[in-house]
Amino acid sequence: MQDLQTLRAFVAVAREGSVSRAAERLHLTQPAVSLKLKQLQQSLGLTLFRRRPQGLALTADGQALLPKAEEALSACQAFDLAAGALHETPRGRLRIGTIVDPEFIRLGAFLHHLVERAPQLETELQHGMSGNVRDRILRDELDVGFFLAPPGEGPAEAGDVLDYLELTRFDYHVVAPPGWGSRLGGGDWARLAELPWIVTPGESVHHRLLERELAPRGLAVRPVARVDQEACMLDMVRTGVGLSLARDALAMAERQERGLAVAEGVRLPCALSFLWRRDRRDEPVIAAALAVLDRVWSLGER
Repeated sequence: MQDLQTLRAFVAVAREGSVSRAAERLHLTQPAVSLKLKQLQQSLGLTLFRRRPQGLALTADGQALLPKAEEALSACQAFDLAAGALHETPRGRLRIGTIVDPEFIRLGAFLHHLVERAPQLETELQHGMSGNVRDRILRDELDVGFFLAPPGEGPAEAGDVLDYLELTRFDYHVVAPPGWGSRLGGGDWARLAELPWIVTPGESVHHRLLERELAPRGLAVRPVARVDQEACMLDMVRTGVGLSLARDALAMAERQERGLAVAEGVRLPCALSFLWRRDRRDEPVIAAALAVLDRVWSLGER
């Protein structure tokens, strides 16, 4: 097996047609290059060059071996580049807090591009409610996560510790069982609050949005059930249990496909954000996640 310096000398002389020019290119002395050529030909038992007035020219054997030598050097270079890239590729584990449904937060596209960018990175998904995700990031139980809050607020109460990237804005609507349209009072909150409600824990954005809307009016909803998943809430609305909140796309789809009533003129603005601890912003795994997430949402990928 030939060493790399010998192969480099062979290729350089073949390309330059001159030991002196090859030595200059390789930053070696002419005797050192000549010695390597002599050792290569002796070890192979072949004559690779013939002398001519202009310098050295490859023999037929030399011409046959030159592409193989070039391939070997290219393979070694590719190996070195790959090894170097591993030092720059984020590795380890990224714990991601997810909320609502995967399609809405574009989870599939996010993970697809994250794996492409950082193949050495292991991802761990933990599903929960917005408030829980925020609190677990604060406690370093999660590295990053998705969060819902009124537009422009992010995790306001933890703003000195957490940073956020706002991804999109949308509205929540009040939805009611089929046939309840006349009971919604044209979207009057006093009348809406008197109706039975399917409510959520305090950690959810539903709870926070309703409190934000009702507390200044001195109102509170009348709970008949408490759940922590949107799918359960919508199923209970369909079966006539009571009112709930639903994202605009879901609310319109449910009205069209299942006849759910939607309170007219009632919109609760909300924003989907991505959270991380400010003091960890420059960690490779978090920086990679932020770069990928920005690409996914800026390009509109799903």
